[in-house]
Amino acid sequence: MKSDIIIPKVENVFLAAVQEWSDDFNDKVWYVYLVNDSDFDLDSVMLVSKAFGTVDGEMKKTSLLRHAFMKVPAVSVQKVELIEQSVLQLNNEFMLTYFIGNTLYDKKFTFRKNTINEHATEEVPILFVNGVVVK
Repeated sequence: MKSDIIIPKVENVFLAAVQEWSDDFNDKVWYVYLVNDSDFDLDSVMLVSKAFGTVDGEMKKTSLLRHAFMKVPAVSVQKVELIEQSVLQLNNEFMLTYFIGNTLYDKKFTFRKNTINEHATEEVPILFVNGVVVK
C-alpha cells in the first residue's frame, strides 16, 4: 500500500534571499523571494516561515508567518517577506505548499544560521541579481 503513494518532487522552484535598499529603514535589508523557474503556474501557494536556534546558550524562536498567493506564474518571482537583521543568526525555515493542476507539492527550505550574508551570494535565476539561494 505505501508503495502506491506517489510523492511528487519539487523541481525548479526555490527560495532566494536578496539584499535590497530600503527607504523605510535607510539601510540594506534582506528579502526572501519565491522563484518559479518551471514551465508551470503554481496555484494556491502557501508559505509558512519561522526562525529558530540558540543564541548565547538560550533557545530562541519566532512566531509563524503565513503567506498565501493565488498564483505564481511560470518563470517568475514573488516577493515573500523581509528578514529582520536579528533573525539572520537563527535558522530561517520556510514550508512551501502549492498545486500544479490537481497535484499537491510541498517542500521545506531552510536558510541555516548566518548563511544569509553578502559573502554567500550567487546570481539568482530570473531575478539576475546576487542573492543566497536554497533549493
